[in-house]
Amino acid sequence: MDSSGDEPTAAAVAWLLSSGEPAIRYLTRRDLLDGRDGAAAAVDAAQILEGPKARALLAGQQSDGGFGAHLYRKWTGAHWRLVSLVELAAPAGEPHLQAAASTVLGWLTGRSHRERVPVIDGLARRCASQEGNALAVACRLGMAGDPRAELLARSLVDWQWPDGGWNCDLRASGRRSSFHESLAPTWGLHEYWLATGATWAREAAGRAAELFLPHRLFRSLSGGEVIDRRWLALHYPPDWHYDVLQALLVLSRLAGPATPAPPTRWSCSSGAAGPTAAGIRAAAGGAHPAAPAPDRAPSRWSTGAGRAPTSCSPSMPCGCSRPPADRQASAHPRQRRFRASAGPTGCGRPAHSQLQEPEQDVAAPLGRRR
Repeated sequence: MDSSGDEPTAAAVAWLLSSGEPAIRYLTRRDLLDGRDGAAAAVDAAQILEGPKARALLAGQQSDGGFGAHLYRKWTGAHWRLVSLVELAAPAGEPHLQAAASTVLGWLTGRSHRERVPVIDGLARRCASQEGNALAVACRLGMAGDPRAELLARSLVDWQWPDGGWNCDLRASGRRSSFHESLAPTWGLHEYWLATGATWAREAAGRAAELFLPHRLFRSLSGGEVIDRRWLALHYPPDWHYDVLQALLVLSRLAGPATPAPPTRWSCSSGAAGPTAAGIRAAAGGAHPAAPAPDRAPSRWSTGAGRAPTSCSPSMPCGCSRPPADRQASAHPRQRRFRASAGPTGCGRPAHSQLQEPEQDVAAPLGRRR
């Protein structure tokens, strides 16, 4: 994508190239300027792990590859750090990154973790964004040949719902998958296909894409209204929260050269599109769906606005917890309706918000926050 002749785009490109983060400069040259300045891009690529964000993400790594906390601890566990690092184009084969990824693969493929995946009415109730992100990370870091990566990929296909997505809600009817839980597996399966050539993974990623496309990523099928305006609030890093920019980024990766572009009526005026989304996110930051609590400063390795505090239950190794009670209240009538129908999730965590789409079946969950 080279539209640098357009004045606003040229200004944006200049701003990105002036960043002190080599990863942002590299992504800009690669994705916006089509690698036109190869020598400069090579210099930036060689310095990615020396950038301030990468250094902060790798700070405190221990000899076992982890970071002294549960791998899924919000937001400092190895799982989250690795997703941000690969989105910053961290190099494949780097030993410290692979060591961290190995700990995540070990956790997600361990018997104690996999035995807790419930199946109700023939549908696995799984927070598959965990496996999806981990699979994408493993593939980006050159670990697609690890048998544990293949196990993640095949498990995602086994757990896929009829509409192409995934859901961890124990009460879900099976008619709707979770947008939050389905985007990362779409990415992970696509990366696995790129790394291994496994056509079954590509086909599964394509089925998942069909969950988002009829909705134009964020609109109701019945009336075309925005399903949840929080999906239009761009944030960095995306973590497992769904937003339209991350959806555009993931789906743009699935679209090969021979794939026709979506009709222009599908465009979204509230956010940038295309493969430069990761660089724009990292440069600009943004408000996270979970607003910062007054007593917690933003993480030093995040440019986002911070997160609500969590108090992980010792019995929940997934590291998730319910937010403080004062964060569950909402004056928005739509959100009140979501909250009233909340139920437990498949990994044992209480569900404090269940997003539903007011069409066909208002009880059909479309996404959730955990």
